[in-house]
Amino acid sequence: MASAAGAAGVARAAGRRSRYPCGMTTLNILTADYANPDHAHALVSLLDAYARDPAGGGTPLSEFARANLVPALAARPQAFSVLALDGADPVGLVNCLEGFSTFACRPLVNVHDVVVRASHRGRRVGEQMLEQVAQIARARGACKLTLEVLSGNRPAWRLYERVGFAGYALDPSLGEARFLQKWLD
Repeated sequence: MASAAGAAGVARAAGRRSRYPCGMTTLNILTADYANPDHAHALVSLLDAYARDPAGGGTPLSEFARANLVPALAARPQAFSVLALDGADPVGLVNCLEGFSTFACRPLVNVHDVVVRASHRGRRVGEQMLEQVAQIARARGACKLTLEVLSGNRPAWRLYERVGFAGYALDPSLGEARFLQKWLD
């Protein structure tokens, strides 16, 4: 995972330190620097672990995605990622993409991926990363955060509800919004 030198660089990166609820160790939450090789490695490694999990589709990232993901994110000023490090060990990731709310005429931030290593689940790592995301989104002038979650992913639902996410409806008589996709060639 990340090197000791990379961990030292992390301490200087934009982020914050917090304690796990049990107070055993320090967790660093920071905005990933796509130019930092340790951050880039952590991002790809964590996203690949998520992709391999049933909640992420159960298939590893392609070689193309592994090789090109970080440069592609870095090329998009609307993209940012938040990492959680337990010492030098990357244990969490949130990838975000800024969009735009036409009704509010303001940016919004879509939380695209949320990853917490199994070894660190139940320790509020996701909650702390999402708080960092909210701070970044506010600094960008965003009016809201959006995300998608599989209906059967109960732990994720509990996390999102705990930090304030709720279903989206303009008129309750028309029901809640649903996330759809259409793959293009």
